[in-house]
Amino acid sequence: MFTNRALSTALRAGAPRAPIAARIAATRSYAAAAPSTSTKPPVALFGLDGTYASALYTAAAKTSALDSTARSLETLDAVFKKDAKLTGVLGAPTLSADDKSQIVAELQKHVGQDKDGIVKNFLNTLAENNRLGVLEGVVEKFGILMGAHRGEIELTVTSAAPLDSRTLSRLESAVSKSQYVAQGKKLKVVPKVNPDIRGGLIVEIGDRTIDLSVSAKMAKMNKLLRDTL
Repeated sequence: MFTNRALSTALRAGAPRAPIAARIAATRSYAAAAPSTSTKPPVALFGLDGTYASALYTAAAKTSALDSTARSLETLDAVFKKDAKLTGVLGAPTLSADDKSQIVAELQKHVGQDKDGIVKNFLNTLAENNRLGVLEGVVEKFGILMGAHRGEIELTVTSAAPLDSRTLSRLESAVSKSQYVAQGKKLKVVPKVNPDIRGGLIVEIGDRTIDLSVSAKMAKMNKLLRDTL
């Protein structure tokens, strides 16, 4: 089983688009936004989902709606986790205008207290641009932006089977003492399950990945055998 000592050793070894935002906010004027509040996303994201997530962040920040928008997207994230087929449905190329309208109306039921209709406008924008299929990615990327906004550092722990809370707490304690967590930063543990790794763990923090999975060890062993024989 993976240990805190192994993680600490591995950590030491590795020591060291505006137009979319305008459409989302098309129904409101943001001229009165407080100048002291930055509306720029705290980190740069890539990919189409990253572009839309950044645009949504900017639109929400301009009306001081970041927290309510984050809560709405967390609710949508729960919907995706509950319905594994939803992403496939949203990305179907055969969706008609009526289909998209019904889907957006259904999704809007889950956004809760949506300040100034930011999320509802955003869903409409995705539908109009035939980009509903990126919504799940946008939800995930927006979470990254909010984590950076709150001073959080995300620690992703992937295991072959769910880890108990005690193991996660020990991992959190080990990593929080490393140089990867700067003073004053908060560590946010995100557990994931991937049976394909067969055992062990894959730990990701910042741009550092520590692969201590059984599958990785088997791959290295197979390569060694091929190179030797």
